[in-house]
Amino acid sequence: MSVELFNLKGKIALVTGSTHGLGMAMAKAMGKAGATLVVNGNSSQEKIDKALEVYKGEGIHAVGYKFNVADEAQVIEAIAKIESEVGPIDILVNNAGIIKRTPLEEMEVADFRQVIDIDLVSPFIMSKHVVKGMIARKEGKIINICSMMSELGRNTVGAYAAAKGGLKMLTQNMATEWAKHNIQINGIGPGYFATSQTAPIRVDGHPFNEFIVNRTPAAKWGDPDELGGAAIFLASKASDFVNGHVLYVDGGILATIGKPSNEN
Repeated sequence: MSVELFNLKGKIALVTGSTHGLGMAMAKAMGKAGATLVVNGNSSQEKIDKALEVYKGEGIHAVGYKFNVADEAQVIEAIAKIESEVGPIDILVNNAGIIKRTPLEEMEVADFRQVIDIDLVSPFIMSKHVVKGMIARKEGKIINICSMMSELGRNTVGAYAAAKGGLKMLTQNMATEWAKHNIQINGIGPGYFATSQTAPIRVDGHPFNEFIVNRTPAAKWGDPDELGGAAIFLASKASDFVNGHVLYVDGGILATIGKPSNEN
């Protein structure tokens, strides 16, 4: 009975930005829990095809669609195509995002707007058009990928923090408006994970590596697979009365102000 609460068999999960990184890690977890995956990317069809081979190699049923999540016309067309060719979308994970590391006083307005468009406006666009089917069916799950920057600031990531802080509040407002339709809308806030993007700084002696290990109570970077449980929980019946919540998977960073570098 308890295991069945986490079973995603028969569910269709659309995960944006799921050709690599943490998006792929969460998608894999849901696929292994039984969901049919709809993989999204926008950089190239080749990248989508390579990702589908990875999923297939792990025994996961996945299909891919290339479209820009920040372009409403493309989103409307893609959702209609997905629901016609694959089936109704039961689970939406708004994972696609970018970051531009620039001090605010040096950042171009166009760059600031691009981050806001992809990291905050696109989850609104995606959810707005996917939720219509969920409302009609009286069930659904939406997971917005937030960040520790939904709670904290950090040098050079002002646009990203503004977007992720906004996404936390958008998540709460989606729950406020849509929970009555038996739709659960929650967020996941990842901490620092060992991905290909962080590999260059995850080396002994690198100042940022030492900072993260020292700053995290778990004293390590997260393994991408450690994000999968949160995704399965929020996508499954196990979370049917959880709404408007952001689940931080950060090894305890947000629970502490840290410790001096010379403290054990």
